[in-house]
Amino acid sequence: MKIATREIGKGYKPYIIAEMSGNHNGDINRAIELIKAAKEAGADAVKLQTYTADTITINHDSEEFMIRGGLWDGAKLYDLYEQAHTPWEWHKTLFDEAKKVGITIFSSPFDPTAVDFLEELGAPAYKIASFELIDLPLIRKVAATGKPIIMSTGNANLGEIEEAVAAAKAAGAEDIVLLHCTSGYPTPASQANISTIAVMREAFGVEVGLSDHTMDIGVSVAAVALGACVIEKHFTLARADGGVDSAFSLEKEELKALVTNCNMAFEAFGEPNFISTEAELQTKCHRRSLYVVKDIKQGEVFTSEHVRSIRPGNGILPKYLDFVLGSKATQDLKFGTPLKFSHFS
Repeated sequence: MKIATREIGKGYKPYIIAEMSGNHNGDINRAIELIKAAKEAGADAVKLQTYTADTITINHDSEEFMIRGGLWDGAKLYDLYEQAHTPWEWHKTLFDEAKKVGITIFSSPFDPTAVDFLEELGAPAYKIASFELIDLPLIRKVAATGKPIIMSTGNANLGEIEEAVAAAKAAGAEDIVLLHCTSGYPTPASQANISTIAVMREAFGVEVGLSDHTMDIGVSVAAVALGACVIEKHFTLARADGGVDSAFSLEKEELKALVTNCNMAFEAFGEPNFISTEAELQTKCHRRSLYVVKDIKQGEVFTSEHVRSIRPGNGILPKYLDFVLGSKATQDLKFGTPLKFSHFS
């Protein structure tokens, strides 16, 4: 599949999405700086979240609308989303800024009105957040645009993922990527379970990546080594500045390291191979081989005093040592001579 001009999938470098989320901290200038920082760090795309507090929840004070435990303990859902949302009136400016600096930008819509709004802006792709994976009408609305669709699977069981993929395909989606995700904020590396990536690819026949909420880059790099084609990671200008997601977000230099190391993991993956690579050919001559380590006269019998397995590798292979010992030298040989088959009979 392709987002904008970038090919995504097997054989292509991992597609790195820098998730802005609410790390703009309510300042459009900071949002613009985040876009620039993502470009400078080498990310392929910046992702927004398109909702308002009123499109994602309701302003209600009952206990079920409160968050208990974790990073946002004690917050009311409405208040958290009011603080974290990216104002819709910013979107065109941010899309224009991304175009100016040369980085792809798209978003996660959280209700049908957000899809319509993003279509007006020419969004090249859509992301379904983990908590919306069970909102099949929203998935069908997104799929009907014909744009590539990326869906996170945090908190979802196998059946729910199957329903989401089926809904997307039935509504016309042809380009689908699933992101394995653990919806913990932050997620301990021990709960990332990235071995799930291969299972998802086999089960659903689509490309699979990772939405990573761990505190570092190691899990993402390991996921690329397992074949993840997309990596999504939250990022911020500085964790010290605070913000709703800053605690588990990467700073610019860390995002740059993520891009570098994910690309390195991709390049290292390669294909199964037992033939010497170009790099190995330069060192193959330093393997062990049989050498004359004591002068020997023609007709004299080789003993362990005359021949040994040593480095470098210009003589015959050490596996022939038993054939050499007890045989006779066919010519005079000096100390340091690499042994050849013609030297013994």
